[in-house]
Formats: sequence, C-alpha cells, structure tokens
Amino acid sequence: MEPVLNEHNKQEYPPMHTAEHILNATMVRMIGCGRHVSAHVERTKSKLDYALDRALTDDEVRAIEAKVNEVIAADLPVTVEYAQQADVADRFNLERLPDGASETVRIVRVGDYDECLCAGTHVEHTAQIGTFRITSTRWQDGRQRIVFRLS
Repeated sequence: MEPVLNEHNKQEYPPMHTAEHILNATMVRMIGCGRHVSAHVERTKSKLDYALDRALTDDEVRAIEAKVNEVIAADLPVTVEYAQQADVADRFNLERLPDGASETVRIVRVGDYDECLCAGTHVEHTAQIGTFRITSTRWQDGRQRIVFRLS
C-alpha cells in the first residue's frame, strides 16, 4: 500500500537540503544544541539558526565544517522509510510537524549519522553533495546563524 503524505510546499535543491541534515546532526553531536530553529535553504546559499547561549568559536566553526565534509566524503547512503506518527513519537519531535500533517510520516536517514522526519528531496548518497563551506556565522539574541555554500 502506498503511503499517503501531505503535499510538500517547495522544491529543494537535493545536495543543499541533504547538507542541511548533516549540519543539523553535527551541531547536535558536537555542540549539544537541538536541530535548527529556523532555516532558509536555497541552491546557492543557505542559512540555519540554532538556539545557543553563546557564539561559536572560530575553532568550533572550523571543526563543524571539517566534520560535515568528513561525513559527505564517507559516501553514506541516504534512505527513506515510512512510519505512523504514533510509532515514532518517542524518537522524533512531532511538534515540528505542520498542522494537519498526515498520520504517515517519512523518515530520512543519512547512513547512521542522522535521521529525521522530512518531506524534502535528497541525494542518494552523500558524495553527491560536493564540498561544504561555512561562509559566515553570527550570534545574536540567543541564536547562532550559520551560512554555508556547496561547491
């Protein structure tokens, strides 16, 4: 039986959108914050904001960039599975789902590095992303913005 999902409201650029997943997992693992609190993901440049009580150091920014590129170079598979909200409520924050979201949710995995609920488009494996580069950061009012590009 084909799962019934809500329509997705925009078309992402798969390499950039998959890089967003990897950056989120890296921030959770290395900095100990949650996934982004706001995002603007575009083909040429993307911005993610994280709730942090301090600015990232230059060393942290370089380490984050290096880790994201290490994950990309590992050529991890990007896979999808479907589940019912009730079955995954203990693994994911369902509050981030849009109002009226279907009971069936889509789980996107980047190897064993990240998994999250997502309706977007992704590459098939991480080597298709290219090189990740953080172009700027800004901390203001409890939010750390990370701007990045791919090449």
